[in-house]
Amino acid sequence: MKKVKIYTTPYCPFCIKAKKLLTNKKINFNEIDLSEYPEKLDEMIIKSNGAKTVPQIFVDNTHIGDCDYIHELDNKGELDKILGI
Repeated sequence: MKKVKIYTTPYCPFCIKAKKLLTNKKINFNEIDLSEYPEKLDEMIIKSNGAKTVPQIFVDNTHIGDCDYIHELDNKGELDKILGI
């Protein structure tokens, strides 16, 4: 199983939507809540090549993108391949 990491903040509707998609696919993920760990913001920005919005999703340390992008990948049938399911 691939390791999925998602950077979030509470009550972010895009974060909730992205987590729901992953949960519906029965994907376990490591959530990093930036309100609890604000020091992780710089880490996220560096790993995502400058993206400052949440959520930002990574699979096996590869930046996949934000909520809109993972839904776009899912609609194209490409997300399952990336997730290894």
